[in-house]
Amino acid sequence: MQRGLFVFLLLALGAWIWMDVAGLIPAPWPAGSCGFSGGTVRLHAQSRGGYVVTEKVRKSDEEWRQLLSPEEYEVTRRKGTERAFTGRYWNLKDKGIYRCVCCGNELFESDAKYDSGSGWPSFYAPADPASVHTEADNSLFMQRTEALCSRCEAHLGHVFPDGPEPTGLRYCINSAALKFEARAADGKERARE
Repeated sequence: MQRGLFVFLLLALGAWIWMDVAGLIPAPWPAGSCGFSGGTVRLHAQSRGGYVVTEKVRKSDEEWRQLLSPEEYEVTRRKGTERAFTGRYWNLKDKGIYRCVCCGNELFESDAKYDSGSGWPSFYAPADPASVHTEADNSLFMQRTEALCSRCEAHLGHVFPDGPEPTGLRYCINSAALKFEARAADGKERARE
C-alpha cells in the first residue's frame, strides 16, 4: 500500500513538473518583469508620456533612515506592515498617482484602486508591469507573493489572487510605502503630503 502511494505521488509530481516546464500551468499572478540585477531599470513615466531608463536607487541603511520616517523605514526597508485601517491612503478616493515613498517611482494609478475591505490600499494592477517586481515570500510560515518597487527594492506589500477583474489580483499595499500625487482639474499632477 505504501509503495503504491509513493509511486503515485512520484508520478503526480513528475507530471506537475513537466506541465510547469511546458508552460501548461498558468501563474496565478504575473511574475515581476523587472529583476534586480544590473544598475538601470526601464520604467513608465506618465509625466513624461512614455518610458525612461533610469538608475536603480541604492542607499545605505543609514541613508534610508535619514530619508524616511520611522514607520516608512520599518515598512519599506525592513518588510514591516502597518496596522489595517490606519494608513493615510486606505480610504482615499482622490484621482492621481501613487508613487514609491523612497524613490518616487510611479507604482499605481487611482483608477486601479478599489475597496477590498482589507484596511490597506488595494489595486488590481500596477501603473505599469515594470513598476512593481514580485517575488516569493515564505516568511511567517506562509506562502505569499511580495510586491517590491522595481527601482529601489522597497517592500510595498503583497499580491493575492483574489482581486477583481480584469486581473483577478489584489495588490495589498502599505500606505507608508506610498506618496500620493493628486490630479488637478487640468489633468496635471500636484504633490500631496
